Amino acid sequence: MSDCPIIMAIVQEHRNETAVKVQDILTKYGCFIRVRLGLHDAAMAECTNSGIILLQLCGENIPVKEMETELQAVPNVKVTHMTLNF
Repeated sequence: MSDCPIIMAIVQEHRNETAVKVQDILTKYGCFIRVRLGLHDAAMAECTNSGIILLQLCGENIPVKEMETELQAVPNVKVTHMTLNF
């Protein structure tokens, strides 16, 4: 876990409009992403237009601030992260 200390949460309030831009950014930093979990309220008749993505980031010199800055530049996207120290 020492080389994978960062958990990042990304909230998309308009997934249909932000998904492509967010995916492009995540692809750019893909070598640092070990785990990606996407959550949204899904129902048989309708799917919500908001969701959250949880990431576990790994490696040396993880560019967390750069990722956050790029993601936060996308309208209706919010980002936060925490560092796990066990």
